[in-house]
Amino acid sequence: MGKAIFITGTGTDVGKTYVTALIVKKLRQAGKNAGYYKAAISGAEKGEDGKLLPGDALYVNEVAEIGETVENLVSYIYEEAVSPHLAAKLNRRPMDFDRVEAAFQRAKAKYDYLTMEGSGGIICPLRWDEKERVILDDLAVRLRLAALIVADAGLGTINAAVLTIEHLAARHIPIAGVILNNYHDGDVMEEDNRKMITEITGVPIVACVKKGDTELAIAPEVLAGLYR
Repeated sequence: MGKAIFITGTGTDVGKTYVTALIVKKLRQAGKNAGYYKAAISGAEKGEDGKLLPGDALYVNEVAEIGETVENLVSYIYEEAVSPHLAAKLNRRPMDFDRVEAAFQRAKAKYDYLTMEGSGGIICPLRWDEKERVILDDLAVRLRLAALIVADAGLGTINAAVLTIEHLAARHIPIAGVILNNYHDGDVMEEDNRKMITEITGVPIVACVKKGDTELAIAPEVLAGLYR
């Protein structure tokens, strides 16, 4: 059975999928047997055959050259660009978390390093109906995953990162570190953001990603060491 890590963001559109692809790519280029899994994707577009395309999963699959099938990459695909719980309601197709856990465990058995990407931020409802109420953090707890947080490097990230870290800590979810996206070397504010997040929380910034980067600036063995 392999190791795994859970990628969450401080919000939507912080570059979580982009960074996730660089993570898996880094491991695979270092000769690691690394894979990817995501429980649910919303906002999927239709292909020429009318089938929904899980854009995030397909992007990681291509960039990291995993070569995995769509069925093994993601369990639930919704067309509506809304929170998964609402997309599930609109389609009358709620998530079955026994199915999600089974898919996760199969992927974990197949890969030595499995990267599981979350949806949006850590307080993202996955299912919310009369039978079950599940938020993204509940899934991380159920699967016993440590979290690696992706945050934008710019203005407001201290607040967003610290709140995410404090929530994860309150749920007793281990935190592997923070990756800052859209980082600019020499930017006084962003360098201060980098310092302050760690000084306030004690959580390390494990890597910084500049716009357009095609490689993650972290040693493969250090990256692999974040997985549990």
